[in-house]
Amino acid sequence: MLAGAWLPWVLLRPNRLAPGEYLRLPPVWVAALLVLAVLPLLVARWRPALTWVPATLALLLAVWLLGTRTGAALVGQADFARASAASGAWLTLLGAGVAVYGARLCGGPRWTGWAWVAGLAALLLTGTLSSWSVLVEGRNEGPRWVQELAQHLRLVGSALGLAVLIGAPLAVWASGRERVAGAVLGVANAVQTIPSLALLGLLIAPLSALANAFPALREAGVSGIGVAPALTAMTLYALLPVLRNGVVALLGVPAGAVDAARGMGMTAAQRFWRVQLPLALPVWLSGVRQAAVLLVGVAAVAALIGA
Repeated sequence: MLAGAWLPWVLLRPNRLAPGEYLRLPPVWVAALLVLAVLPLLVARWRPALTWVPATLALLLAVWLLGTRTGAALVGQADFARASAASGAWLTLLGAGVAVYGARLCGGPRWTGWAWVAGLAALLLTGTLSSWSVLVEGRNEGPRWVQELAQHLRLVGSALGLAVLIGAPLAVWASGRERVAGAVLGVANAVQTIPSLALLGLLIAPLSALANAFPALREAGVSGIGVAPALTAMTLYALLPVLRNGVVALLGVPAGAVDAARGMGMTAAQRFWRVQLPLALPVWLSGVRQAAVLLVGVAAVAALIGA
């Protein structure tokens, strides 16, 4: 917070292409931030239970200054000008957040943890931050943002579902066959070594050829760019964690449990559904979770091919 008070606070850009101008805080607000940066430490040594008061004030003052300074920077500017937070604002917010977290460790009433939440909500509801570039762009691009988010989630969900539908039977088949497991996991590992953008590029030619050879596929939306190559690449990427964790989980089922089920007269299908799958499911689901996290990042690259 001490460093943030002296650094530039707002970046004013007359348009999205111009480099912009850095604006600093007036001396009176620099002094106020400097006091609130030191005050939590002094209060913590004197009355630890009251540390939340200066820490919360520091956080709320930093947010309030961000809103008021961005609003002041836009006075007399064109509608497409933007005022964003500069390094000083971000560093001060980080320091104030650390102070609030430290104040919680110092004790005090439980309700004090909600004081800064209520203060931030009040600042947002009163429009104090309405000139901040993040909220301005959110208002202007809100409908498009919702549309893109929905498409992002559709891509991730579809690819994850396809990876589970393909990977789960393969994992069950490979878990009892060492050579098959090595071959399947080797192919999945090889796909992971290909950069996502390169894989999307490699899929353009074969999918375009398929769309030209089979008009029905082209009518269904299959082409060299768009959703088809993105969904194909994402499904291939998600196969490795689903396959690997599935094979490891099924091989990790205790042999004693399987032998006991066999001794009870269970069939192979009953042993799988009632014994092996329930015991393997926690490890297997962790692979599905890893695949979901992976797909969230890969889906962003799909925007480069129109997906």
